[in-house]
Amino acid sequence: MTLRDTHVTLAHGGGGKAMRDLIEEIFTGVFEPPGMEDQARVMDAALAEPGARLGFTTDSFVVTPVEFPGGDIGKLAVCGTVNDLAVGGARPLWLSAAFIIEEGCELALLRRIVASMAREAAAAGVRIVTGDTKVVGRGSADRVFVTTSGVGVIPPGRELAAGLIRPGDVALVNGRLGDHGAAILAARGDLALSTALQSDCQSLGHLMEAVLAAAPGTRAARDATRGGLAAALNEMAAAAGVGIELDEASLPMGDEVRGVCEILGLDPLYLANEGTLVAFVPAEQAEAALAAMRARPEGRGAAIVGQAVAARPGTVTMRTLFGGARIVDMLVGEQLPRIC
Repeated sequence: MTLRDTHVTLAHGGGGKAMRDLIEEIFTGVFEPPGMEDQARVMDAALAEPGARLGFTTDSFVVTPVEFPGGDIGKLAVCGTVNDLAVGGARPLWLSAAFIIEEGCELALLRRIVASMAREAAAAGVRIVTGDTKVVGRGSADRVFVTTSGVGVIPPGRELAAGLIRPGDVALVNGRLGDHGAAILAARGDLALSTALQSDCQSLGHLMEAVLAAAPGTRAARDATRGGLAAALNEMAAAAGVGIELDEASLPMGDEVRGVCEILGLDPLYLANEGTLVAFVPAEQAEAALAAMRARPEGRGAAIVGQAVAARPGTVTMRTLFGGARIVDMLVGEQLPRIC
């Protein structure tokens, strides 16, 4: 061990020995990328298949607190990028990770974040192959921000897009709604809420592969992150030019999430998720897709929650528990900032 500091200093971003020691001990020593160059050179046999395409995505993570029940900013960064690839039909393979670190950030915290990223990457079957590190002065960031980019391979013939959704298609989710947003809210401690809530933060690549094997006609999928299920469905309805009808009685939701929302006047449909997706499949393949989800640990709470309809194109409605119907519109802003 060459690092004897306990906190990050500006010297760790200066390009000298201190920076090299930080990168080698905290990052590359854990991620073990191939070589020590400024770029990754990667290859996978799937790329040689005629008709195979690359999927590429990037995202930044600024969650507060950076450690929360069920995860941390590192796990969140891996899951978020893997899931963005997976719902587009790509098999995630490689990630990059760039860190903006505030002067004074604890090295012990960085070690925990990086170890968490390595564990989640291994579980998701992806490799972190390149990255970058910057150190900024006190007050210029909030301990640590992470930006990840991901590359995956879309097999020949696979096409997922919201515009492919047709009336009659069935909507499924793989698990409970709102756990991440509610867990982050409780973890901030501003409202003195005492709960056992944990984020649903998890990678969904393996689950998507299982769904696509069981229901090869799957039209589209979307991870329900910022804006929750409501935002995801509104975007899909607009892209497809269809209406979407939800059944409130079918929505999987924990009692604690319902309780938090009732106390604070929040709508759980708009709470963020970090391990929950919504997929649309042809009606005749819905039961097979549901069984495939439930056979995976990431999908044990899976449920059919609604369907696409020809009426009211671009609009999401919900049949309520009281027998009526209401429009589930897109929020103008965000119920809870800094959640991912």
